[in-house]
Amino acid sequence: MPSSSPRGAHIRLGKPSLHGICRYTPNSAEPALGGSTLSHTGTVVDRGLEGVVVGTTELSNVEGKEGRLTYRGYDIHDLAPSACFEEVCYLLLFGQLPNKQQLEDLKVRLAANRMLPQPLVESMHTIPKTAWPMDVLRTIVSGLALFSPVGEDGSHPSNPRSAIHLIARTPTIVAAWDRIRRGLEPIEPRNDLSMAANFLYMRSGELPITEATEALNTYLVLLADHSYNASTFAARVCASTRADIYAAATSAIATLEGDLHGGAPGKVMHMLLEIGKPERSEAYVRELLKRKERIMGMGHREYKTRDPRAEHLEHMAKTLGEASDPKWYQIARALEDASNKVLQEEKPGKRIYANVEFYTAPTLFSLGIPADEFTCMFACGRMAGWTAHILEQLGDNRLIRPQARYSGPPVHPFVAMDQRSTRHGNGKQQAEAPNA
Repeated sequence: MPSSSPRGAHIRLGKPSLHGICRYTPNSAEPALGGSTLSHTGTVVDRGLEGVVVGTTELSNVEGKEGRLTYRGYDIHDLAPSACFEEVCYLLLFGQLPNKQQLEDLKVRLAANRMLPQPLVESMHTIPKTAWPMDVLRTIVSGLALFSPVGEDGSHPSNPRSAIHLIARTPTIVAAWDRIRRGLEPIEPRNDLSMAANFLYMRSGELPITEATEALNTYLVLLADHSYNASTFAARVCASTRADIYAAATSAIATLEGDLHGGAPGKVMHMLLEIGKPERSEAYVRELLKRKERIMGMGHREYKTRDPRAEHLEHMAKTLGEASDPKWYQIARALEDASNKVLQEEKPGKRIYANVEFYTAPTLFSLGIPADEFTCMFACGRMAGWTAHILEQLGDNRLIRPQARYSGPPVHPFVAMDQRSTRHGNGKQQAEAPNA
């Protein structure tokens, strides 16, 4: 039966959130701060919203100066070695760590909802094999809405049940496309395996070794949430319009695709492949900086110390390397050391730190996952955080609608067609219309 629930039906989670923007308005004697600019109205304009607080959340906290990440008050250093991904999903969705029965119930629900609707699987067979994996993931996640109950207003239920469906099916999409584009048939998920073990099984048809399952589980835990990052903010903006959970999750995936956000690990792996040997790392760094190019995976906009997630991913990369091929971890470690050596020469006392993407690359590559699927793996973990943020936004919603400072020409008269030339109005050269 179609759902009769209103658009954005949800469970209210946690305390009410405040969804205003904290504005800093200096007096006329004060300069603008950091990367901000001061408009003639006395309003500080922060490009990229850097340093601007746009809301509150109970889900996770990034403490950049201390290098600390917590999920609902639990330190990532405690969760990464001790919790399974399913526990973290429960924590984010329901506000507390599960007891044994609650965890078992969630595992059963996740396992029962891993299968994709058959029409979506068939549609994946028609997609060009050259299609970018993130494009496929975005399209099929959006397509999941077609098989969800729909209300009279066209909306789908936005609740923990829908969140569980999305969390369970995202890895299935990624594994299915991995096989289809290789000319293989998708492998049906198994209900008796964990999220991490089942994903690896769906890629290869073989049960993974313990080290591989533990590494992927740790990765998923580490990537589950990260406060108001770009993709999460996009999801919350979308949800704030009272769009449903499928639309908001699709917005998040689209935002994640950029290499300034989720696309960075693939570029890190390309660096490691180019370097080839640990001893070539220093020369590579010097050449990169000579060309004034970035070292992908190094530095973070929020963390002023080492990204707390990098420590665990480095350990996983090293452990997997010892079980198979240590080369990729060794190159990554040499690259991080070389980056700091060269930086010390140019700016004594300065350090640059690996972020979560840096050791993601050798970790996932050692699991047999190709570089162009790394961002899809990010989405498999982050779907837990995205859906929890969407429900939190809907739980105490206010439309997110920031202001912009207009920087175009002043108001001027309309120019009739027969009086227009290549220069008019604001005196700027008129751009030629693009070809159709």
